[in-house]
Amino acid sequence: MLTPTVVSNSTVRRSSRTPAANARTSTRCSNCAMRHLCMPQGLTVDELPKLEALICNARSVRRGDFVYRAGDPFENLFVARSGSLKTVMAHRDGREQVTALRLAGDPLGLDGISTGMHTASAVALEDSSVCIIPYPALKHMCRETGAMQDRLHRLMSEQIIRESSQMMVLGSLSADERVAAFLLDVSERNGQRGYSHAEFNLRMTREDMGSYLGMTLETVSRTLSRFQKRGLIDAQGKLIRIIDLESLRRL
Repeated sequence: MLTPTVVSNSTVRRSSRTPAANARTSTRCSNCAMRHLCMPQGLTVDELPKLEALICNARSVRRGDFVYRAGDPFENLFVARSGSLKTVMAHRDGREQVTALRLAGDPLGLDGISTGMHTASAVALEDSSVCIIPYPALKHMCRETGAMQDRLHRLMSEQIIRESSQMMVLGSLSADERVAAFLLDVSERNGQRGYSHAEFNLRMTREDMGSYLGMTLETVSRTLSRFQKRGLIDAQGKLIRIIDLESLRRL
């Protein structure tokens, strides 16, 4: 069994004063394959080094480990550099609700800005890495750099839109439509990252999918099996291959 750990505020503090951490290769936004998803456009040649100096080293997060937990003090934003993660919130009775799937290039931790405390937990679905961005330093840079401030506002807006769309999925779509919408969303997001639209490893378990889509594990499994019988997809464990994209869109 994996023992969950947390990569959060103490990780940043250690990295600033530990020689071994300082000796590690620094995170370079200009060399990152996901820079088109999270970096602001229009940075000058003087502003880009400032942004790269702001970001702490990318930290590895093993599958099952926490980047932060609900209730942790908010000090940093994070960006998934590689791999995939989920965010979860706990109901009063202890049940967990999956609230988002985060892929490489996606921000994490924006929930903490409002109250100074994280309201959700972020957990790695596979061995991943995250860039750590101290929020006080980011705010200072936003005051100096309009492009950085615009990008932060866009990231917040995009998250609001995504969460609103998810509420519509849960509130108005059938089981088939929910699963189809989810697969199409993952397909599109993979394409944005330069990966295949039609074939991808879905690191979420069927149980996680059910939690995210407001369905039982059994309903998710039956729906995927029904899609496979209809020739819409081929699902072999975590490997999903979309065979008939247009028919999936018409559901």
